Amino acid sequence: MDKNLIVIRGAGDLASGAAHRLVRSGFPVVMIELPEPMVIRRTVSFAEAVFRGKFTVEDITAELAVTAGDIAKLLEAGKIPIIADPSQYPLKALRPTAAIDATIAKRNIGTTINDAPIVIGLGPGFTAGVDVHAVVETQRGHSLGRVILEGQAEPNTGIPGEIGGYREERVLRSPGSGTFHAVREIGDSVQKGEIVATVDDMPLYATISGVLRGMLYSNLKVTPGMKVGDIDPRNQRENCFTISDKARAIAGGVLEAYLFLRGKDNG
Repeated sequence: MDKNLIVIRGAGDLASGAAHRLVRSGFPVVMIELPEPMVIRRTVSFAEAVFRGKFTVEDITAELAVTAGDIAKLLEAGKIPIIADPSQYPLKALRPTAAIDATIAKRNIGTTINDAPIVIGLGPGFTAGVDVHAVVETQRGHSLGRVILEGQAEPNTGIPGEIGGYREERVLRSPGSGTFHAVREIGDSVQKGEIVATVDDMPLYATISGVLRGMLYSNLKVTPGMKVGDIDPRNQRENCFTISDKARAIAGGVLEAYLFLRGKDNG
């Protein structure tokens, strides 16, 4: 594999923003996802390749990779190989120059500072200098995208960021346990009170009017209160299909952290 290989754990919208920036900057990237990604903003997430076989976000394409040969061919073609395996085995086998934990789990779920010469964590749950070399701030606000070389990111508040004057109201949550089925699609305009999905025979209603910016993949199992979608009250459909301002800011922090730590090592 390429000596500059970067492996990203997670392939949701924030991870995909980082991957997009790194690939555009000339670095080879491999992403590791779950066999059934619980991703909401699917139209801007490379995780969608797990379901479809391949998926393009703006001008970069990711494809599902099964063998080492698949990975090598996709990297040579300038694409992002996606490995649907949550274990640490792919990370160890690939021996990357940098490992980035972009699962946004709000806690460390197994990343160590020894995973690669450069290890970067996104958001809360990591301590720079202890389990990662750098942390990138993911909380909206003045410090979004900041590179932290000592200490931690701001703690998770559990409160969604404000968009168009709405916070928690714009988030769609499962009404119970069962199998999720989308009735409407990402990019659709919906009205408050309209049925947008079901969980078994339980309806899920739009909490506000706007455009469906995110929606869980159908046929996945969900639990009560789980986030399954979100509505953007600004009603700008094109925003559903391009990388967000937040993802771009975080991507800039990831690129900065990687280049700084690589330069430090080479120095």
